Order: sequence, then C-alpha cells, then structure tokens
Amino acid sequence: MTVFLGLGIAGVVLLVLSLVLDGVLEGLFDGAGVLDGLFDGLLSLPVVAGFVSMLGFGGAIVLGTTNLGAGPATLAGTCAGAGAGWLTLRLTRALMRDQSAPTPRGTDLVGTAGSVVTAIPADGYGEVLLRLGGQPVKYAARSSAAVARGTEVWVDASLSPTSVTVRPVER
Repeated sequence: MTVFLGLGIAGVVLLVLSLVLDGVLEGLFDGAGVLDGLFDGLLSLPVVAGFVSMLGFGGAIVLGTTNLGAGPATLAGTCAGAGAGWLTLRLTRALMRDQSAPTPRGTDLVGTAGSVVTAIPADGYGEVLLRLGGQPVKYAARSSAAVARGTEVWVDASLSPTSVTVRPVER
C-alpha cells in the first residue's frame, strides 16, 4: 500500500509543480531535444500527473478495502488513472480552445453615433464621447464644419487610434 500512496502523492506534487511553474517543466524537456513532442496532448504533464495520482490512490483504496492482492489493485488503479488522464486531457483541450471576442479597433467606430464633449472648430480638433466595446471612450475629432458642444455626431472615418472624423447628425 505504501507504493500506491507514494505514487498518488508523487502525482499530486507533479500536478502542483506543473500548475505553479506553468509549462517550465515541459519547456525543459523540449529544450533537451531528447523528448521532442512527447509532452504534447496525450502525454502532457497535467495528464501524466492525473494518471499517476489516480493510479496510486485508486490502487491504495482497492488494496486497503478488499482482500484482493496487488495485481487487481494495480489494474483498478490503472483504470482509474486512465479515466482521470482522459478527463484531464478533455478539460485542457476545452480550455485551450476557449476564444474570446476580437479586440475592438478604431475602425469599428465608423458608423457609430456619439456626442461632442469639447466644441470642434472648423480648422482644428475637438473631443467626442463614443462607445467602443460598450465602454465610453473620448476621442479627438475633426469635422469639415464647426460643431458645438453637446451636438450628436456620426463617425465618418478613423484617422488614427485616437482620432476620428465626424459629421453632425441631421434629423
């Protein structure tokens, strides 16, 4: 039973190290070139750690609760370890596939409405308040005609990441 508990504890320690060091151990093996690609996917460090820990703890549980010998305990631990390894693999693949929405860009502002915060002179810049990704953002703004403060405007073009060309909304 001591061997099984040792395997279980070693698997948990390996799992904690793989989480704390965040890929450093896998990077060490990749840098050595000896095990090139071995830890990708099925044999990644979290999967191996899950398998070893469940092999140990599953074998210890079977050995401690039944009168069966080490052979059936090893078989039961291997089955439990394979299940834990498979679940770990599926979970890590699902997490790696998780994608967020693309980052909003200044060109996404074209066609949106906003309001003038600082009056826009005909020959210079003023400021407008627009919504980008649901958040209010203040931009420098130019217009072909002077626009008073508080006027609702429409974005015609994005000049740079921080400035736009606007025109007043006509109703």
